Amino acid sequence: MGLLIKNIKYLVRTGDNTRQRLYGSEMAKLDTISDAFLLIKEGKILDYGTMKEFNDTYNQSIKDQNKVIDATGRLVFPSFCDSHTHLVYAGSREGEFTDKIRGLSYEDIAKRGGGILNSAGLLRKTSEDELFIQSMVRINEIICFGTGAVEIKSGYGLTTADELKMLRVIRRIRETAPIEVKATFMGAHAVPEEYGSNVLKNVLKYVDLVINEMIPIVASEKLADYIDVFCDKGFFTIEQTERILAAGLEHGLRAKIHANELDYSGGVQAGVKFGALSVDHLERSGEAEIEALRGTDTMPTLLPGSAFFLGLPDPPARKMIDAGLAVAMASDYNPGSSPSGNMKLVMSLGCIRLKMLPEEAINAVTINSAYAMGLSETHGSITRGKVANVFITKQIPSYEFMPYAFGSNLIETVILKGNIINDPSTPPDQRSTPQPP
Repeated sequence: MGLLIKNIKYLVRTGDNTRQRLYGSEMAKLDTISDAFLLIKEGKILDYGTMKEFNDTYNQSIKDQNKVIDATGRLVFPSFCDSHTHLVYAGSREGEFTDKIRGLSYEDIAKRGGGILNSAGLLRKTSEDELFIQSMVRINEIICFGTGAVEIKSGYGLTTADELKMLRVIRRIRETAPIEVKATFMGAHAVPEEYGSNVLKNVLKYVDLVINEMIPIVASEKLADYIDVFCDKGFFTIEQTERILAAGLEHGLRAKIHANELDYSGGVQAGVKFGALSVDHLERSGEAEIEALRGTDTMPTLLPGSAFFLGLPDPPARKMIDAGLAVAMASDYNPGSSPSGNMKLVMSLGCIRLKMLPEEAINAVTINSAYAMGLSETHGSITRGKVANVFITKQIPSYEFMPYAFGSNLIETVILKGNIINDPSTPPDQRSTPQPP
């Protein structure tokens, strides 16, 4: 049996299969159908259009063959694609939150053994099973927030054994959860504490470990789709980053980059040089970075939740879009700089802080963010033949209301791979995934 959603007030982000990402002024265009239907079969989008077209095309038998949801007064969106998270982690770091309030910077906290090194210490003490349990709570949370595809990075292990533990947890999530999962190996997230002071010889020793031991094992066990490096002030230099990316490419791992969060690091240019799928953060970006990205296959991915939480400069989304670039947004869900996986909030921050139009923000968290995780051929829009990952809102007046009502939970029903995950009419103990706490 398939699924028919009828009487949809607005069916949002429809489109054909020819566009994998939207650039510049195209991002302000949002294909939408009013008084619409959506027909799902075998986990894929079979058809959609106006209710008049449905009534003209389909007879009563098609209605009898499908479960029917009446979406009167409600909107249907493609599920969010969150292309940058670190949601596999142990414990939490609310103590550092208080430190930030007292005036310590991200770098100050890192120098005191906090930040990434704090999470690494907690993760090493946590068993793989416990780490999986903690992570699945977050997975179920983001599913209920409307996310249907997520990229998850390692990087809180910082030893071969613990990086592999993280990646095995990510694989278990991929095999267990209804959400689409991409895995990224990020052993070069920080230099571990046991390597002593952050002097060059110690950093190079750790870089050698990443290149000569971690990458070959990760690749041979097929534990990751991508490789990432924190190329920024106080972390890894351009030269170190390029060595790691080159080794990753030799083992079939395409690059993604953390760049320009703390300084003008040159990470954007390095990412473009190595054909990175995305370069992420970009709070410190100007004309040189925009020019480097122009005409490339690399997606600039902005993380406004992280900039907001850390009090960093907002990434220049408006300049990028006005310069004709495609832009994606993601949550950066992690325990230290963005402890939220709520992509609806990311949309709101895109509008409020980055001055993006609602249409641009919606495209940035759907079709463009799907591209940033290598999924735009199958996810990110309501298109015939794509995976049926969608959500139905509560009764709201327009799609602009989604980023406008930044603190409201407006998602009523989640459908992933054609299966209803949290139909409010279904008793809680019969739902496919728990409701958020």
